[in-house]
Amino acid sequence: MELSEQEQVRRQSLQTMRDMGINPYPADEYVVTGWSADIKNNFQDDKNTGDEVRIAGRLMSKRIMGKASFIELQDSKGRIQVYVSRDDIQAPVAEGEQPTTAEQQMYNVVFKKLLDIGDFIGIEGFVFRTQMGEISVHAKRLTVLAKSLRPLPIVKYKDGVAYDGFNDPEQRYRQRYIDLVVNEGVKDTFLKRATLVRTMRQVFDEAGYTEVETPILQAIAGGASARPFITHHNTLDIDMYLRIATELYLKRLIVGGFEGVYEIGRNFRNEGMDRSHNPEFTCMELYVPYKDYNWMMSFTERLLERIAIAVNGKTTVKVGDNVIDFKAPYRRLPILDAIKEKTGYDVASMTEDELRQAAKQLGVEETDKMGKGKLIDEIFGETCEGTFIQPTFITDYPVEMSPLTKMHRSKPGLTERFELMVNGKELANAYSELNDPIDQYNRFVEQMQLADKGDEEAMVIDHDFMRALEYGMPPTSGIGIGIDRLAILLTEQPTIQEVLLFPTMKPEK
Repeated sequence: MELSEQEQVRRQSLQTMRDMGINPYPADEYVVTGWSADIKNNFQDDKNTGDEVRIAGRLMSKRIMGKASFIELQDSKGRIQVYVSRDDIQAPVAEGEQPTTAEQQMYNVVFKKLLDIGDFIGIEGFVFRTQMGEISVHAKRLTVLAKSLRPLPIVKYKDGVAYDGFNDPEQRYRQRYIDLVVNEGVKDTFLKRATLVRTMRQVFDEAGYTEVETPILQAIAGGASARPFITHHNTLDIDMYLRIATELYLKRLIVGGFEGVYEIGRNFRNEGMDRSHNPEFTCMELYVPYKDYNWMMSFTERLLERIAIAVNGKTTVKVGDNVIDFKAPYRRLPILDAIKEKTGYDVASMTEDELRQAAKQLGVEETDKMGKGKLIDEIFGETCEGTFIQPTFITDYPVEMSPLTKMHRSKPGLTERFELMVNGKELANAYSELNDPIDQYNRFVEQMQLADKGDEEAMVIDHDFMRALEYGMPPTSGIGIGIDRLAILLTEQPTIQEVLLFPTMKPEK
């Protein structure tokens, strides 16, 4: 491995420390008693001056000015200035002991010449306000905690906006660990995402629902219409699939008697990658017995409103030029009415051939492999979906599009299903779940016929799931919410890659 000049210098400094008897990677616990943001927020001139603290973090800048120097330390909550005086700083020694003159001189050398930007250090000292008015820590003792062997990229800012530095998207996604260190706001995005998930769990737990875990490796890729990833289990000598959805296993638990179950976990679909799709993604699925899709719409409104407030302190977010409001209630619009409203075509009364002709007239790509439901899905997706900016429930999908959904109680040929559209994208998908095992089996057979026509996303029959349904499943409503897409909206980010810590990337050359 060829090293840059800076990398060579850092390795020399590392060796010099070791030669001086300083362990640049100590194993001892370093007890931290204060963090940057808390120190600043809680400081009062008449109360906090002189408070003793122990802080730790990454050295981000260093200004040597003779006997006095200033450094900037970055910890998990931000940055704080540290004042270092040559006459005050002490080398770390055993508790109760004082460093010798030689030890003290040696440690001044460490601070001035051997510490580099990016090194982790610990500081013991007291809090004060400088003459310039900045809340700082006056260092009394410094401890090397970890030596950085690679230089951090330098990021330059003007009026709070980065204009030079570590800003190439591919580099940022590949080396997220550097992105988090040097680019302001990146960490905040993922803290907001954590708040989103935590709040969702709180709502479900308060309602009495149980969080569960279901298999990721599955013998049958079921629960959604998607192309799976295939792997091979050597001991069993069978192909297995990374799950595309958690639905069928969660419904088995409803059969088993749970009063509501949910799972927040990874799904995997062997499909395209773009600004809103990643091959692995996080989804939440919730199933509640004795409820229907009308109840689930109202529950979803309340859930998203609460999450939005928890993440941002308000129900509105600005996404591009749009201000989206998650305050309940949301508009409810049947899909066939939505198509008629947006295109003028009354697809409800059309045959498959008429639908195919309408798709052509609307510029929607269609093939002979598509059945009636798939054609309606494509027409809606191409001409309508992107127009729904404010949260809107699109309801009552044709049965061909919804093989796991209960037939509509008053609209023949339609099902009790909704998708929640926000900012022109699907955010959630929910049903009054189909619990008639005979109807379910017939729907699976129709899906297999679509597969025979070449539909690679058609479902296959899960015979064990059918057996479970035959033991009886109560009326149930279920929903799936895309966590990544919700995070995009609530953190006001442009792409899914910005809300995934480590998005899927092509291998580095």
